[in-house]
Amino acid sequence: MSYDTIIELRKLLRHYQMGDETVKALDGVDLEIKRGEYVSLVGPSGSGKTTLFNLIGGLDKPTNGSVFIDGVDIAQLDAYELAWLRCRKIGYIFQTFNLIQVLTALENVALPTVFAGIPREEGLKKAEKILKSVGLGDRLQHRPLELSAGQQQRVAIARALANDPAILLADEPTGNLDLNTGMEIIDLLHGLNKTRGLTLVAATHDLKMIKASDRIIWLRDGQVEKVERG
Repeated sequence: MSYDTIIELRKLLRHYQMGDETVKALDGVDLEIKRGEYVSLVGPSGSGKTTLFNLIGGLDKPTNGSVFIDGVDIAQLDAYELAWLRCRKIGYIFQTFNLIQVLTALENVALPTVFAGIPREEGLKKAEKILKSVGLGDRLQHRPLELSAGQQQRVAIARALANDPAILLADEPTGNLDLNTGMEIIDLLHGLNKTRGLTLVAATHDLKMIKASDRIIWLRDGQVEKVERG
């Protein structure tokens, strides 16, 4: 494994049993992603991109093969070790935002710091700083329903940054946004990738997001069909 490779997939298989039928969601994927790279996972419905996204993020385990994050095969970790890695190494951004409705923007962003064992006041100060960095310094006490879709996604991005992850995983982050708001989110993610050196892996259909990436991984029928430069 190269010293600057942060994600490596080896002979990755993920099969599901549906009655008598075996569904091969991923069927032998080999892939390396460099530290600080911006990669888009692209493919039609059923191509395996969401499954691949979930395996990289430790949200699912492979049927066979290996997923290395910073040289550690996460498929071999126990539940506690995997939770520790997800909490500190990986930030998640989802199409549906997944914010807690009864919490303010500040509290939503501070929540991951609680799980990381950071004292409450320190976590809130950090959350405030991150929210200001994504342009929401005047929305700290607003709850999700008091925010626009674009603002909610910015809160979700801020939350993903709360524990200073090395990797950001974004699952269709512009899918629920209008064109202009989607462009703002793409610009924000691209800026975080470049200024912070974050490795960004996005599962997306958005052509604007694909064009902003360093590499495009095209998936079809559970395999890497082709790899293109952005």
